[in-house]
Amino acid sequence: MATVSSCSPLVLEDESATIRLGSLLAGAFCGLSRKINESGFNLRLDGTLGAGKTTLTRAMLRALGITGRVKSPTFTLVETYDAPFFTVHHFDFYRFESPEEFDDAGFRDLFGPGKLTVCEWSEKALPFLPAPDLTISLSLFKDGRKARLEPCGKAGDAAAREVCRQWI
Repeated sequence: MATVSSCSPLVLEDESATIRLGSLLAGAFCGLSRKINESGFNLRLDGTLGAGKTTLTRAMLRALGITGRVKSPTFTLVETYDAPFFTVHHFDFYRFESPEEFDDAGFRDLFGPGKLTVCEWSEKALPFLPAPDLTISLSLFKDGRKARLEPCGKAGDAAAREVCRQWI
């Protein structure tokens, strides 16, 4: 069985590799749908502007069967999608001026059973943001990107292992 360290960081040479990673994540999350429906799953995407966070999320949502417009929540702060097995909330906290905005907006209610949350710029919502199950750190590398998978707990480890198994 592949270990996370055996395939992380993943080299994403071009946009098609980022789309492939999004597709693999979608497959891993479908395999974890029972866990997601019981307790939720929190995915954090870390990286600078232009690192590919929204592209990765869009690819994952497409692979989950979302066919409508998928836009960045930079101005709306959260976009919600009804995937076949669970709800996906895509957050972007880039515009937060203080972490208290997370609590004041009532976003905590959007985490938990039946919900897959994808959070960009998570550090701007700490310490109010619930703990991640998996963090993917994206960074610029040559003409493409690198993605480092950092699982936290059993569900995050299961998702990362499935992605790595398929990647190799």
